[in-house]
Amino acid sequence: MSIYSKKQQWKLWLFMTAVIIFGASLWYTNVLVNKIAKEERKKVKLWADAIQKKANLVKYTNELFNKIKTDERKKVELWAEATKQLSKDLSDYSFVLKVVSDNTTVPVILADENRTPLTSRNLDPKKENDKAYLIAQMKEMREVQEPIKIDVYRGKKNYLYYKDSKLFSELKTVLDDLVKSFISEVAVNSASVPVIYTDSTKMNVIASGNIDSSKIHDTTFLKTTLITMSSQNQPIEVEFGDGSKSYIFYQESKLLTQLKYYPYVMFGTIGMFLLIAYLLFSTARKVEQNQVWVGMAKETAHQLGTPLSALIAWLEYLRSTGLNPETATEIEKDIKRLETITERFSKIGSIPKLDYVDLLPVLNESVNYIKLRTSKNVLFTIDTDNQTEVLAQLNVPLFEWVIENLCRNAVDAMNGNGSITIKLSDQTQYVYIDITDTGKGIPKSKYKTIFEPGFTTKERGWGLGLSLTKRIIENYHSGKIFVKNSEIDKGTTFRIVLNK
Repeated sequence: MSIYSKKQQWKLWLFMTAVIIFGASLWYTNVLVNKIAKEERKKVKLWADAIQKKANLVKYTNELFNKIKTDERKKVELWAEATKQLSKDLSDYSFVLKVVSDNTTVPVILADENRTPLTSRNLDPKKENDKAYLIAQMKEMREVQEPIKIDVYRGKKNYLYYKDSKLFSELKTVLDDLVKSFISEVAVNSASVPVIYTDSTKMNVIASGNIDSSKIHDTTFLKTTLITMSSQNQPIEVEFGDGSKSYIFYQESKLLTQLKYYPYVMFGTIGMFLLIAYLLFSTARKVEQNQVWVGMAKETAHQLGTPLSALIAWLEYLRSTGLNPETATEIEKDIKRLETITERFSKIGSIPKLDYVDLLPVLNESVNYIKLRTSKNVLFTIDTDNQTEVLAQLNVPLFEWVIENLCRNAVDAMNGNGSITIKLSDQTQYVYIDITDTGKGIPKSKYKTIFEPGFTTKERGWGLGLSLTKRIIENYHSGKIFVKNSEIDKGTTFRIVLNK
């Protein structure tokens, strides 16, 4: 008991030390991870702030563009109206041409009443003499603005085609590039943030980044992802000044997500490694124990063999000298008992042969053997439930050893005064053998411990009886043995389960 208690204490201390080391490591790792995560969050926050400022800049630029657009439109319309009014009252056609030539920003084409280009201004200088190019430009201009009709000499008419100024067109190109650049910067971001850029409905995706592209068009996935992102960060509202809104949804970067779970994954991996290592060492230890068991048993059988042979020879000699027959018979019984014990030890470590055997005579013989060597104050009872034959797969010498061990322990637990009941139950697949005593009982916490090698409550003893019993039943008979129930100072019931 002392050795086993120390073993348990060492296990407890080692477990507590492991828990402390694990807790301290987990705490320190979490501190480091939180620091990195904090920096990562700062990075994400800076990115979000930069995107917000860029969105504001795009909005401001768009508003400025719209302002310039309005001013340019007014300027073009004013210029066109002035040209129109001047052409009504002037018989001098050269003045109209001067108005056209003095214009340095608005692309214009002057055509005759047959829509044939006469002259142009602020178009591609390399193509100003290309009639097809000018006609194409006139068509493009007419789609935007109706040409100005100019009355010229004697009822003849000319038409002045025009469109937005170069400055306006260039500003529009710059703005479009700025919007495209903004969307690209949102999708491909330096913070590696998973991001989704949607329109005002929050369901139509304009662009996305660091998201599985094969799933982005899945409505369920998109909806779930947007809800998750909204719960983590307030979506960035983007308005370009044209009245429409769009939204930028984003969440923590993949690195930050991985950092959150890193300590648990790391210690889970370490824990799995330690568990595998423990199982391997435990298996190796059990194999080593088995080798010790087998070696000890074989050596015991070998050591008993020599004196047994000598005792058999001496018995024959004593009979020849006129030994009392009754005395000779008793000596012969003890010699046969020693032979049985030797046979038991010789079977340890080898695969025993199991036969279909009737349990009733085996139990009776085992109980009778113990009964003759036990105090008369111990009452033995075998309850067979009125069955005349119960078959099971057994190795008789080893099974008798089990019954004897259990009965002997029960007698010791009762201090030689009480009752032992063996109840036999024959079921479809299994045979149940319940051995009940009226001894001092076993605490529930020790139900499994009592089968460990070295565990004993006796002042003398090696604590191998129940361990050997478990080995015989479970390893050699493929059965089970366990404490069915026990009460302190009332008794204990062991159950053996055998295959039929």
